[in-house]
Amino acid sequence: MYNNKKVIAVLPAYNAAATLEKTYNEIPFNLVDEVILCDDASTDNTAELAKSIGIQHVIKHDKNKGYGGNQKSLYNKALELGGDIVIMLHPDYQYTPKLIPSMVNIIGDDLYPVVLGSRILGKGALKGGMPIYKYIANRFLTLFQNILINYKLSEYHTGYRAFSKEVLEGINYNANSDDFVFDNQMLSQIVYSGFDIGEVTCPTKYFDEASSINLSRSIKYGIGVLGVSVLHRLNKLKLIKSKIYQ
Repeated sequence: MYNNKKVIAVLPAYNAAATLEKTYNEIPFNLVDEVILCDDASTDNTAELAKSIGIQHVIKHDKNKGYGGNQKSLYNKALELGGDIVIMLHPDYQYTPKLIPSMVNIIGDDLYPVVLGSRILGKGALKGGMPIYKYIANRFLTLFQNILINYKLSEYHTGYRAFSKEVLEGINYNANSDDFVFDNQMLSQIVYSGFDIGEVTCPTKYFDEASSINLSRSIKYGIGVLGVSVLHRLNKLKLIKSKIYQ
């Protein structure tokens, strides 16, 4: 608990058995009350390992629903359990759980209702081994998004995020894509709804066991991001009305 607010960490997992326990052991349980893991039809023993190391709530999809579909299951469960602060932590150990206290403090003390762990602030991305083509694409897409969405973030593409209950209840994330573009749709919804977003510098690690999408999926993701930004602007101009902003 933090300031009488229930803190829940949610872990979107796919074939994460090699790194799950290391990630879980670094979660600060003096702050985090409960952990939820959603196994998106892994081919390894992620779900079984999660239960064996003590994760209280393990969801297992019978069929792979995608990264966005995984998050929908997690946030719905977190709200069902009464979470006031919900942190999404990847179980592949690409992002350090040691930043959870900072993210919880920011939301728990009502400074910002959303906090992103930014790999771009400082030199975390390249220092941690981010491929140069991904770094360049990140910079280009973020510039485009800041202009069209009319907000200013160092990046929109981090997978390390924390939300207040009010944010999760205030946006229609269940209407979003089940694919990777879900993350950008969610940030667009948050800005569209008038919630402010804070950022903290986050080191990151790229290694063989860390989750990453290939070049073709990255291109598809980039096109999807551009589409979300255009959709956001058209909705703001009241030229169209998309269901994700309802």
